Amino acid sequence: MKIIVNSKPFDVRSHTLSDILTEVGFDSPAIATAVNGQFVPKKSRAETPINSGDQIEIVAPMQGG
Repeated sequence: MKIIVNSKPFDVRSHTLSDILTEVGFDSPAIATAVNGQFVPKKSRAETPINSGDQIEIVAPMQGG
């Protein structure tokens, strides 16, 4: 299924947000997620279905100084 992750197209097999995060390489526990502009808390990712064409935004903290 085709989705958009952080403005980039991906073709994925998974159908839940948590599985897609793993599939596209975002397995850090310190991230924030949104699907189609709606924030999805960490505890809801396993139950959040993803459909073809959905847009997922993933934000991770950056270290710097």
